Amino acid sequence: MGTTVPEKILLAAPRGYCAGVDRAVQTVQHALELHGAPVYVRKEIVHNKHVVETLRERGAIFVDSETEVPEGATAVFSAHGVSPEVHANAETRNLNTIDATCPLVTKVHREALKFAAEGYTIVLIGHAGHEEVEGTMGEAPDSIVLVETVEDVDSLQAAEKMAYISQTTLSVDETSAVIARLRERFPHIIGPRTDDICYATTNRQAAVKQLAEQCDLVLVIGSKNSSNSNRLVEVARENGAQSHLIDNENQVQESWIEGMRVVGITSGASAPETLVQNLVEFFRARGTQDVSELQVVQEDVRFMLPKKIRQAMATASA
Repeated sequence: MGTTVPEKILLAAPRGYCAGVDRAVQTVQHALELHGAPVYVRKEIVHNKHVVETLRERGAIFVDSETEVPEGATAVFSAHGVSPEVHANAETRNLNTIDATCPLVTKVHREALKFAAEGYTIVLIGHAGHEEVEGTMGEAPDSIVLVETVEDVDSLQAAEKMAYISQTTLSVDETSAVIARLRERFPHIIGPRTDDICYATTNRQAAVKQLAEQCDLVLVIGSKNSSNSNRLVEVARENGAQSHLIDNENQVQESWIEGMRVVGITSGASAPETLVQNLVEFFRARGTQDVSELQVVQEDVRFMLPKKIRQAMATASA
């Protein structure tokens, strides 16, 4: 037959959907049920091709800007958050807006506002151009400077009052290196009371670290524009495994699995579990029988749906 059959498949736990993604996807589903199609969604609700396609089939229309939404229509803001300017534009257009911003992103927005109001120069650690970063910077554009790397910190100007915040989906290790450098250069800098990198990003990276140590190859299911999924590939490689990012099982290349005895599988915070199961089936069909899970952390975080959706659902069922 000539096809490589890995001896063992190891699944990372936790993996896949986080509470914020689950909430955002459900928000669009409920909006479609309550208001009927079309429901407009600003940007991709979460960074996953499969999820976006599925919602598109159900009547969601994805737009790049709130200014493309017809006046008075229903619009959902993505899990990544938006700037005050977007809220203002939506109001001008009289849109029925439903905000599916992840509560952990909202927390970072609040920190930005608080630090800015207190006169701090805010260093935001994040990736330029990412929607979450654009939304956060929009809260206090005159007070925020963006850094991506330790090197960026070295070219920062000192200010009398300095604070840092970060994007929620970064590499835990890389971000701590940037924070360490910030503290070294600016001993008076202050940070948020609790970490900005979210629990799901942290847990998925911790799980992949342990997974990579036991695997020859780690396949990460997630879309190319998903920040947290890209970080999982980096973490796997840093911990001794070969690793690739794939959207689904059809993207697995023969050359990757040649000679690989143990293959690890994980998925980014916006990838549905069905994609993981399809990948497991792909290996089972080749003859791999040993499939087990490596449980690193237990997760039980749940977020309530946005208030507007909860109220509409209550009215609809009354």
